[in-house]
Amino acid sequence: MKFIIDIVKGIFVGVANIIPGVSGGTMAVSMGIYDRMISAITNLFKQFKKSVISLLPIGIGCVIGLVGFTYAIQYLLANQPFPTCLAFIGMILGGVPILVANLKKGMRATHTKFGVVQVIAFLALFALVIVMPLMKSEGQSASLTDPGVVTILKLFLVGIVASATMVIPGVSGSLVLMILGYYYGIIDTLKSFLDSLAAFEMDGILAGGIVLVPFGIGVLLGIFLIAKLIDYLFRRHSVTTYSAIMGLIVASPFAIIYNVMQESGMRITVLNTIAGVVLLAAGAVFTYVMGSKGEE
Repeated sequence: MKFIIDIVKGIFVGVANIIPGVSGGTMAVSMGIYDRMISAITNLFKQFKKSVISLLPIGIGCVIGLVGFTYAIQYLLANQPFPTCLAFIGMILGGVPILVANLKKGMRATHTKFGVVQVIAFLALFALVIVMPLMKSEGQSASLTDPGVVTILKLFLVGIVASATMVIPGVSGSLVLMILGYYYGIIDTLKSFLDSLAAFEMDGILAGGIVLVPFGIGVLLGIFLIAKLIDYLFRRHSVTTYSAIMGLIVASPFAIIYNVMQESGMRITVLNTIAGVVLLAAGAVFTYVMGSKGEE
């Protein structure tokens, strides 16, 4: 029974990881499996059998959640980009109070004040998030069409970066993908790959594999190799780390709006504005409640 329950919890984490603005780490905390996941990851080679048994059902659930929600998220971004965009932003804003509380907790625990180093960390990530979308010169989906060696290497590195953020409560790995300019390309490629797999079309399977395999390897390496670094940063430099994360989060609504406008365009009407505002509020409440439960 515990195996099935862990699969269900993993499904929620998987769905959270594919929605920009929702933190897979926060969802894992709220589901009560975060500490177990991090412990299993960091001790994988020391306690291999125990770690695999612990991670397997969660991993199965994550895959089910990711695959199952891929079609829904692509449809929403293609057909209702503006309300979907506002829903993402609401989910981001809902996580800010939790991050602020963690920042204050770190300051009290380490007797650290918010000083020059923390301001620099905040501004550096804030500026990076603002500048990166502006540097793109072409659509994200086009950048993953017939990828060359350089693009494959980039996908590997992007996988590492995205997976590293997936394990941080309060930070969305999909949001980072969107900021980096690869979210739409990965989602479109994953859907095409699944369609080709269902129809057993080898050309489509190979084309998708060329993109997804290096990205997937990067994700796995990022999770297993950077988990210890993340653990170290939060233990030794929690205030500076949270300051940098706050910079990323505060600037990310701009990156989301810019990216969605570039990829899908946004027809703004009275009806979808009302729907968007409602979804923004609902998204903020959802993320805040999930994060608050994780803090209890």
